[in-house]
Amino acid sequence: MTHRERFLATALGQPRDRAPYWLYWWIWGGTWERWKHEGLPSEFRSFADVRAHFGADEIPRVVPVRLGPLPDFSATVGEDAESVTFIDSWGIRRRNLKGIEGMSEFLDWPVKSRADWERYREKHLQPKDPARLAPDWREPCRQWAAAGVPIQLGQFPDVGLFGSLRWLLGDEECLMAFCSDPDWVHEIMAHMTALYLEVFAQVVREVRVDVIHLWEDMCGKQGPLISPAHWREFMAPGYRQIHAFARAHGIPVLSVDTDGQPDLIVPPMLEAGVNFLFPMEVAAGADVNVYRRKYPGLAMMGGIDKRALALGPAAIDAELARIRPALESGRYIPDLDHHVPDDVSWPNFCHYATRLREMVVG
Repeated sequence: MTHRERFLATALGQPRDRAPYWLYWWIWGGTWERWKHEGLPSEFRSFADVRAHFGADEIPRVVPVRLGPLPDFSATVGEDAESVTFIDSWGIRRRNLKGIEGMSEFLDWPVKSRADWERYREKHLQPKDPARLAPDWREPCRQWAAAGVPIQLGQFPDVGLFGSLRWLLGDEECLMAFCSDPDWVHEIMAHMTALYLEVFAQVVREVRVDVIHLWEDMCGKQGPLISPAHWREFMAPGYRQIHAFARAHGIPVLSVDTDGQPDLIVPPMLEAGVNFLFPMEVAAGADVNVYRRKYPGLAMMGGIDKRALALGPAAIDAELARIRPALESGRYIPDLDHHVPDDVSWPNFCHYATRLREMVVG
């Protein structure tokens, strides 16, 4: 089977030769620096070389169109001995500590009022902005299609309904808006949906697409940040539109990325057409064996505890044995539940990648 055929058969619960072997998640910069001193081949220049070394299958390639703010806001605004302060592509002011991996400190968000939103929308979120299709996206898509690689529309950080709302307003402010100004939440999500569909429609005229992907990150260890009722009220309308578009254009997979424990919002997601979910974060209690039994129509990727890789071969083997029932049940791509942190040694990662390949490929 081609990489595309294998992925689609797995996601859709159809016959296949085996599950995909992806090694999907990349690594922290500090992890790479550590590996240089632990046996990483000197000719390796990126994690793509690592994936090739272990014979990983091709993961979905993302159509390189521009779905976020245009023009974007990216700029460095300050630096001292300990940190760098910058504006990201969405206009969020952030601070990163030097030499320390992890999330930024979020200092300020670009939208604080409806007037801010209207200015931002008119200047940066025009669906028909020709720059959204300006990069050379057609030729790489043709090459991927010819090579039998799955093709995806949408990726972090630019495609998502809750995701875009939180980028604009900030975490606390966006959650409060669901109750204090629900019409505004509907307006923002409707506009983002329309923007995505406008660009998607231009792409599918020329490219065969297999996946539409939305990044949401709307769950924590205790569960979703909004209720299932709020998901149905606010997010389902946009998702239903996107799902209808996908069906009309033969796009079989509607994918969502959210960390944390999403169990409570899986039913409304399934109702709205979502059929692929990741990364199934183990620390939050998202057990892929449980999900396979509870939601047989849902495909998943991830679910292997990244923390086990720091503990050594025995812990890695035990973690791989734990997820074997989900692998054998189908509709599951075994992979880590997020990026590889810098407490993972190169020998431990080699053990993991080798054992996972033996488990999946044989």
